[in-house]
Amino acid sequence: MRVILMTGKGGVGKTSVAAATGLRCAELGYRTLVLSTDPAHSLADSFDLEMGHAPKEIRPNLWGAELDALQELEGNWGAVKRYITQVLQARGLEGIQAEELAILPGMDEIFGLVRMKRHYDEGEFDVLIVDSAPTGTALRLLSLPEVGGWYMRRFYKPFQNISVALRPLVEPIFRPIAGFSLPDKEVMDAPYEFYEQIEALEKVLTDNTQTSVRLVTNPEKMVIKESLRAHAYLSLYNVATDLVVANRIIPSEVQDPFFQRWKESQQQYRQDIHDNFHPLPVKEVPLFSEEMCGLAALERLKETLYKDEDPTQVYYKETTIRVVQDNNEYCLELYLPGIPKNQIQLNKTGDELNITIGNHRRNLVLPQALAALQPSGAKMEEDFLKIRFSENQKLGSR
Repeated sequence: MRVILMTGKGGVGKTSVAAATGLRCAELGYRTLVLSTDPAHSLADSFDLEMGHAPKEIRPNLWGAELDALQELEGNWGAVKRYITQVLQARGLEGIQAEELAILPGMDEIFGLVRMKRHYDEGEFDVLIVDSAPTGTALRLLSLPEVGGWYMRRFYKPFQNISVALRPLVEPIFRPIAGFSLPDKEVMDAPYEFYEQIEALEKVLTDNTQTSVRLVTNPEKMVIKESLRAHAYLSLYNVATDLVVANRIIPSEVQDPFFQRWKESQQQYRQDIHDNFHPLPVKEVPLFSEEMCGLAALERLKETLYKDEDPTQVYYKETTIRVVQDNNEYCLELYLPGIPKNQIQLNKTGDELNITIGNHRRNLVLPQALAALQPSGAKMEEDFLKIRFSENQKLGSR
């Protein structure tokens, strides 16, 4: 299955681009699903059709769906939700308050991953186009497989085994005192089973032969800066970007003096997009004279974007991680475009290299050849963070 994730700052037009991409894929004969995982759904508005949690056929070969986080939660997390509700009620909260608090913040993002994984496993579609949340939320979603795995391997699995073994002994004493039961096996198993699904999805997300991110941006300073940060963070999580869409460019035929300064600033920012994202290809889309709402408008956007092209192609094969051997040293190279070295923190623990940039962290499991070595230095060179490894060295820099 070809997986294409559309993301960008809120309001840049990523939903319209996702919908138009779906139209072109369906036109080429691919069975295509456009799935919205953005909590503020607008996919139905873009197609100007009613849409729900289950895939709805829009036209031959094209389906659309908007993720209902509550349905996904009940199907995948129902036992845990009911247990948390029981605990909260025992602590004095009323029924409705307990049920609301049992839904943990960020669960809608997590279940977007689960839904993607299910469609991938079922293999019903040839192309899955994900209209994802705005960049900040989407990046947290992409980090879940690795961050969740770190906690699950070190803390949850040992605790799960101990809890299941001790429950029959402790429960008779615990329940009368606490007012609620210890979690049973179904409750304890659910988080780990959920993690296993996410871990399997990580292999799909990081395979740049079948999964690509497409960044939708506008020729505006703040939007470009967020898109550049998003590109770097995607690379940090080893998720490849293959295309940038510069949307809502004022056409040259617009001569109204009111738009003159906008056109001049856009001209500079258009050049910045091409320069800063190089060598990624950039597609430019004009600001249309009508709202991108309904199939007729989306058809025009589709023609502008793709003409005779196949959107399922990989427009650029980006290498985000590589290992180079130089005599007795190894060099781990991470593609982090636009990130100054002084914003990067590195720490090696066991066979993992912990990389922190701002509030984004990745725990990178090192190849066996590097796991036994120590980092001996790091530098930024041509948008790659190059970390040298050798025997009996401490982390340094130059």
